[in-house]
Amino acid sequence: MPEYTANAPQTVPAGQNVLLTETPISCNRGYVCHRDGSGIITLRGITNQCRARYRVSADGNIAVAAGGTAGAISVSLAITGEPLNSATAIVTPAAVGDLFNVHVEAIIDVPKGCCLTIALENTSTQAITAQNVNVIVDRVA
Repeated sequence: MPEYTANAPQTVPAGQNVLLTETPISCNRGYVCHRDGSGIITLRGITNQCRARYRVSADGNIAVAAGGTAGAISVSLAITGEPLNSATAIVTPAAVGDLFNVHVEAIIDVPKGCCLTIALENTSTQAITAQNVNVIVDRVA
């Protein structure tokens, strides 16, 4: 069950991934791969079954970045660059810099022998500030 974090505030442009800068707990079996400083995590379909199943959850604080306009902002788990509507968090800050805590989670199946990439993506129309982000990947089957 690896864990990836990004505690320092970072500005994430619209359509880009939150960069995960630390790995407090790494995957020691080779099922999940990540390079510190990257926003992409690779899930591998190493299994004797027809698929490997993962539960991916992400928590963090988001705000409208400096220079932005107060209004709805959102983040989403994305699979190979495509945001999941079912794993999207939307908040509406009243002012720039107002932090909101968000949580998204999804069950992701990876076919045997394949790999999928996942990321926490800014799906807003403007830049956001992300802080204290925590992504946990749990292999469930």
